[in-house]
Amino acid sequence: MKKAIKILWTVVLAGVACACLIVLLINWGVFGYMPSMEELENPSAALASEVYAKDGTRMGKFYYADQDRTAIDFKDISPYVTRALIATEDIRFYKHSGIDPKGVAAIPFYLLTGRKRGSSTITQQLALNLFGSRSSNYVIRAFQKMKEWVLAVKLERNFTKEEILALYLNTVPFSDNVYGIKNASLTFFNKNPDRLNIQEAASLIGMLKGPTLYNPRRNPQIAIGRRNLIINKMGENGFITPAQAQAALKTPIQLEYHKVDQNNGIAPYCREYIRGYLKQWCSEHKKPDGSNYNLYTDGLKIYTTIDPRMQLYANEAVAKHLSTLQSVFNRQSNIKSGSIWKGRSNYLDMFMKNTLRYRSMKEAGKSDAEIRKVFMEKKVPARVFAWNRNVGNLPNTLDTLMTPMDSIKYMQQQLQAGFMAMDPESGEIKAWVGGPDFRYFKNDHIHTRRQVGSTIKPFLYCLAIMNGFSPGTEVPNQPVTFPNYQNWTSHNDDGSVSEPVPMSQALARSLNNASAYLIQQLTPAVFAEFLKKRIRIGGNVPPFPSISLGTPEISLYEMMRGYSMFPDKGLMAEPLLITRIEDRNGNILENFTPRKQEIINQNIAYTMVQMMQGVVDHGTGSRMRFRYGIKGPLAGKTGTTNDHTDGWFIGYNPQLQFGAWVGCNYNFLHFNNMTWGQGASTGLPICAYFLQKVYADNSFDINPNTPFERPLSFPPELDVNYRPPDSGGALPGAEPDDIGNGNASDYFDVPKKK
Repeated sequence: MKKAIKILWTVVLAGVACACLIVLLINWGVFGYMPSMEELENPSAALASEVYAKDGTRMGKFYYADQDRTAIDFKDISPYVTRALIATEDIRFYKHSGIDPKGVAAIPFYLLTGRKRGSSTITQQLALNLFGSRSSNYVIRAFQKMKEWVLAVKLERNFTKEEILALYLNTVPFSDNVYGIKNASLTFFNKNPDRLNIQEAASLIGMLKGPTLYNPRRNPQIAIGRRNLIINKMGENGFITPAQAQAALKTPIQLEYHKVDQNNGIAPYCREYIRGYLKQWCSEHKKPDGSNYNLYTDGLKIYTTIDPRMQLYANEAVAKHLSTLQSVFNRQSNIKSGSIWKGRSNYLDMFMKNTLRYRSMKEAGKSDAEIRKVFMEKKVPARVFAWNRNVGNLPNTLDTLMTPMDSIKYMQQQLQAGFMAMDPESGEIKAWVGGPDFRYFKNDHIHTRRQVGSTIKPFLYCLAIMNGFSPGTEVPNQPVTFPNYQNWTSHNDDGSVSEPVPMSQALARSLNNASAYLIQQLTPAVFAEFLKKRIRIGGNVPPFPSISLGTPEISLYEMMRGYSMFPDKGLMAEPLLITRIEDRNGNILENFTPRKQEIINQNIAYTMVQMMQGVVDHGTGSRMRFRYGIKGPLAGKTGTTNDHTDGWFIGYNPQLQFGAWVGCNYNFLHFNNMTWGQGASTGLPICAYFLQKVYADNSFDINPNTPFERPLSFPPELDVNYRPPDSGGALPGAEPDDIGNGNASDYFDVPKKK
């Protein structure tokens, strides 16, 4: 008997010793990686980086496809969520220290009976989510299970119960590839998690058992059954009253589905620009551990200057005008008949070869001739962009049948637009619209370079004012020929000529002959250098006379930056989009502040403001007044390029600057007449619709009646109403022999009067 007892104790003690040894070996990482205490205290689950608007509204986020996580604190989670979780997953959560003895003790019974039951506590599941993996091999899985026990105990020692619940809810996967309770709440119910009610909380927790099976969007009946089971468990365990349970059970699942991805959310074109910038930023900045930041996993918070309401008004303005303009463009004879594509086979081949369909057929061994035949002759289901059409919850979408080549032509014929609004004083960008719809058109026309047409003329007139001209200086309105430039000769858009006109009137009427005369006086080289070195135009600006009419290709972003010197008293503001970058814990990694540079003095700036007010009051931009009813001080300039391929308008008041470009991606697609193709018909209405919305919104600190500030020492000869004596065509304030000689820097300040 004593021998048997001795053997029994030996076996028991040996078993305990083996168990302790296994635990120690697991803790030391012998059976697989074991996180350190530092890692346990700072769990590093991948977190999506988020972009925020100026008012704190979340605009969007950046993440890897399977790691869309956003972390929040326990206090920001509805108590119904945690109660539903505990009632379903771990009813003794507050009574154990990471391992539930009753659950563990029941494992042999369930194994013998073949019944499935999850014995893992919430803490063990968190350990698995953060640091573990799940093997299909039973032996390996047994060791993994013990590892989870060790980790669970460690987690319980390092975190409070509330912190464990928050960590768990921040890392678990929900339906539709959404991770974390905040993302799930915003995606399925369009509300923050602290506002979730009983039935919404139960619906979300229900997804954890099977994200695909219990997805209320895909399987509403199955999902509601799972939800009701959880509500009943909450009632049975006293987490809600019977009356609350009955009311919740009778309520249908009312989804307000709104998944944020790269194609939707606030300002997707802007966010894509931020993505590129932040990827570069991350490659140049290191974390405390010496590794580079990762935009997709480090949970950065990027705060921007975007105003959500202004962004909404900008979107609406672009959609309102572009949809109308597109219907006109579609009725144009060469577009309607398709004759615009005659002789464009090189373009069509290029477009075809850029499609996924072409690449797939090529990989399947088809020849170009075979592929082209399919593209030209076989109608297939196609989902294309279409204004004011909807497919399900997809706006501006049309499902139809057409040949792949017809779909290519159709999409290429869609008019494009870029619109930007900013504070001219600080440079803060308020709205950013890079195109009609980011889902279909990825080109961001804030940064694409296009010929700017007459919107370049204010820079030329500004340089002339800097060199002694005044608004009242009369300039010829006759064709100007440049013998040294292959006899290039100017002409007005309508072919008109007249007696000399004051400069202010020439700018208001956008007379090409006057601009040609001015660049003849200043020389193309001087003006080109002014654009490159002072206005910081980054593209090619050749020193040819034609640049006076806007032949250089410049981005809307650069034009907006250059124009800011007029309303901001001569100071050019670098557009500011990002204000600060924080890490996942709220530590500021970098602040961004306005950057400005003095380009001209305030007297010249105010002169240009006056002259550009004339454009809006009685010149090419007067539709702002008589057609769209915009009141108050306003200045700007229209622009139209050859063949009406590009239409522009850039304008400002003392508090807000805005600009729009309209055209197609390829120049051979354009309006055939000035009526619809000019900037006053394309870019200007977008700005007008935007201003109408902004001026009607009293929540903005923008007063439409705020006047432009006149400098105290403003000289009378620079006033638009001043008329100087006849200068005889020479450059006032400079000797004729000096004109066009020397370096451009010789002409960047107003010469002293002799």
